[in-house]
Amino acid sequence: MEFYNREEELKLLDDTRKLSRKSAMMTVITGRRRIGKTTLAIKASEGYPSLYFFVARKSEILLCREFIEEIEMKLNLRVLGEFNSFAKLFEYLMVQAQTQPFTLIIDEFQEFSHINGSVFSEIQNLWDRYKATSGMNLVLSGSVYSMMKKIFENEKEPLFGRANERINLQPFNVNVIRSIVTTKVPDIRKNDLLAFYILTGGVAKYVELFVDKGKFTFNQMLGEIFRENSLLIDEGKNILIEEFGKDYTIYFSILSLIASSKTSRTEIESILMKDIGGYLDRLENEYRIIRSIKPVFSKPGGRIQKYTIEDNFLAFWFRFIYKYRSSIEIGNFKYVRHIVERDFDIYSGIFLEKYFRQKLALSGSYTMLGSYWERGNRNELDIVAIDELHARAVIAEVKMNKKKFRPNLLKENAQNLINKLNGYEIEFKSLSLEDI
Repeated sequence: MEFYNREEELKLLDDTRKLSRKSAMMTVITGRRRIGKTTLAIKASEGYPSLYFFVARKSEILLCREFIEEIEMKLNLRVLGEFNSFAKLFEYLMVQAQTQPFTLIIDEFQEFSHINGSVFSEIQNLWDRYKATSGMNLVLSGSVYSMMKKIFENEKEPLFGRANERINLQPFNVNVIRSIVTTKVPDIRKNDLLAFYILTGGVAKYVELFVDKGKFTFNQMLGEIFRENSLLIDEGKNILIEEFGKDYTIYFSILSLIASSKTSRTEIESILMKDIGGYLDRLENEYRIIRSIKPVFSKPGGRIQKYTIEDNFLAFWFRFIYKYRSSIEIGNFKYVRHIVERDFDIYSGIFLEKYFRQKLALSGSYTMLGSYWERGNRNELDIVAIDELHARAVIAEVKMNKKKFRPNLLKENAQNLINKLNGYEIEFKSLSLEDI
């Protein structure tokens, strides 16, 4: 698949590379697996001297040997002497970059914690010693968000404060997704475009998978997911088990319930019969997998809130694959696919709302954007977009089928919110699948 989007990230990486000619620069790239971190780093280094090191879980000596092969091939150097530790090899490269500037990409950097935990402090010592005189453009990438956050943002860790730039790579937004799909299939049906958004979530690897295989209809995409040896069947487990460690079963249970519309802490605790406050906090703030949502204008510290899984594909995985894993394990893909086909129209509704909220956010016209409901889920409003600068607001109802709109009910449910928007020009909208 051709390279899409990422113009801002490429510019930042190029600007940083240029600055590294004067003194070494360090950039940290984080983001979930499959999001395109490696592709971005390599794309940014095209046409310039660069090295790519992948940190696999193996002996440090074997890693060094692999890295030396890369050095000799890419920098046209003959590396003399024995390098049995990464620290010694890193020092060699910092010195080499004093006369031969280059980019060093280290992928899955957090894996050094499983190989030799002292590497981080050794790198910090060498970085501080040679940074001012070296022309190294160091790009460190990692997929285990919690570990990368600890390595670079915990003030007790040696590499805290060393990074010059940070990129937290996000999925393609709805405008980019639409552009990619309509370039390939100009007359794509609206429900297929929505399904593409839901099933890929804008994650580069999944977009690439469907685009390269020409899977653009809902049925084609389901066929790619629910088959023997599908990349996507074990994806949620592969992505998250390392993040969660031995407690993964409780985290998976919470995420499965959220994906099945049990979105309040009370609902989840009543089913699991367990206090989950700490787990929810870590899922939101440490792992960045869920997000708490409060009604617009809710008071700070208010207890009315819901939880949502941020990643579209993971939401789908927990709702339909993890939930029916017993059928998946015996290869009964047909049964699970039937459940998806049966429930998908209802399931799609919340993602259609999310699609429109993101479109409104990308317009740059609003200072506050969210949804609204009152205690007991009364007077729910799907989308509330507020422009505080010009005292105007949009209140929208979202339906898959435009024929199901009830404009009078929308205005009735909005009455308490309208009172809070006294003096605002308010526009009521009805948004449906036809509008994406």
